[in-house]
Amino acid sequence: MNPSEFAAKWRGVTTGERASAQSHFGDLCRMLGEPTPTDADPTGSWYAFEKGAEKFDGGDGFADVWKKGFFAWEYKGKRKDLRGAYRQLVDYKDALENPPLLVVSDLDRIEVHTNFTGLSPRTYTVTLADLEAPDPSEPLRILRAVLTEPEALRPTFDRAALTEEAARRFAELAGAFHSRGHEPQAVAHFLDKLLFCLFAEDTGLLPKGLLSRLADATRAKPDDFGSALGELFGRMATGGGMFGVERIDWFNGGLFDSADVLRLSTPEIGLLVEVGRLDWGRIEPAIFGTLFERGLDPSQRT
Repeated sequence: MNPSEFAAKWRGVTTGERASAQSHFGDLCRMLGEPTPTDADPTGSWYAFEKGAEKFDGGDGFADVWKKGFFAWEYKGKRKDLRGAYRQLVDYKDALENPPLLVVSDLDRIEVHTNFTGLSPRTYTVTLADLEAPDPSEPLRILRAVLTEPEALRPTFDRAALTEEAARRFAELAGAFHSRGHEPQAVAHFLDKLLFCLFAEDTGLLPKGLLSRLADATRAKPDDFGSALGELFGRMATGGGMFGVERIDWFNGGLFDSADVLRLSTPEIGLLVEVGRLDWGRIEPAIFGTLFERGLDPSQRT
């Protein structure tokens, strides 16, 4: 099956998600000259259709296709909400061993979302029209990388772009707090403490990845996260001490003059997990400061 034949066949298909998913993926494999999950792994231990996965809230779910260390793939019916499909995969990803690519498709459109630790996501899109183009080499490259070489899709950021991305994430948090009526000074103080922790982890003043690990372990339980974060801030404010199995130093100077925290929702804790995995050693503090201050002021956001 060549790309044009694939596109022509699937443009006319109107069956639902369940009826179409495995057939669509099988044709995709044949178009790329790759084995299907059943051919490659009859046991389904590392490459499978309908891979079971537990959600963060404890419910059961599954990914339509999963390849260990490569991708998780979720299908929806034509013209259905791919953002919803992506949110499902984000819920499942840890149970699926956190694959580097999260893929969603509605049969007309395939979106490949990168999920590399320490890097902000990038989205690659392949449509049936792309596959029917005179030169489909780029969409074929993307699809072949999904199945065989995820590293080929790893995003790269220069320092300025990475800094801007980190500041954008903090602006999202600031906007959420402002929308809930928190005082601007309280929002700024709380975010300053989070920001300090991220830079302190990178320089060795705090254990590596501490904030991300804490957020990742408690993101489904926001009250537990807030309580643990308050305990961490308390150690930093009043003489240091043990925080779990980690030793925390005392940080004087007024930033940690209290252990107060603002409550984060589960999606906001997830956002903090992602921003904590960025490479803070490559983020420019001077540029970040300007962008961060702009993000704290709703009137300056675009």
